Amino acid sequence: QVQLVESGGGLVQAGGSLRLSCTASGSIFSINAMGWYRQTPGKQRELVARITSAGSTNYADSVKGRFTISRDNAKNALYLQMNELKPEDTAVYYCLLVKEAIGRYYDYWGQGTQVTVSS
Repeated sequence: QVQLVESGGGLVQAGGSLRLSCTASGSIFSINAMGWYRQTPGKQRELVARITSAGSTNYADSVKGRFTISRDNAKNALYLQMNELKPEDTAVYYCLLVKEAIGRYYDYWGQGTQVTVSS
């Protein structure tokens, strides 16, 4: 099993910055990709940023140029640097780890961390 713990959320004014962290533990070998998703009440969880095991990254159009996803394999950690935050970025942010085993993929989620951006 895999456990993911997010941290770094909080309250920030529009235009400010936050850095989210996600630390993985457990059976974390054969990682295919990791990413950040966010969810607000009444909406489905949406992709914010993703990074593959090869280092390729993808971002939602709404955060391109403002957010940066990175990883530290030695620390089993994933980060999301969020700059120029907007009120519409307010959400619970979740860390995702995708593990491959015998040709199948398994998703593991953290508990989420709240990000609130005030105008």
